[in-house]
Amino acid sequence: MMQEHYHQIPVTIIRLTDVMARTGLPKSSVYEKIKNKEITSPIAIGSRRVGWPSYEIDAINKALIAGAELKEIKTLVAKLTEERQIISEVF
Repeated sequence: MMQEHYHQIPVTIIRLTDVMARTGLPKSSVYEKIKNKEITSPIAIGSRRVGWPSYEIDAINKALIAGAELKEIKTLVAKLTEERQIISEVF
């Protein structure tokens, strides 16, 4: 059986204000896009704080800039969410 090795890669967690700045969206639109599965859901980083891995927001922005269609964005968000679950199971 082949073992998978995961290397620790530093992940920057960004807050809502940074997501808004990177996407150019207001708070309500960010949460609307989360609801519509066009942006990944935030992760808990404290009892009352949430954030996003910066690489997820950057990947979504890169796809949008490249002209990805809505279906492709939703597929990317699903993939990022799935990868997040796999990583959390490993650690």
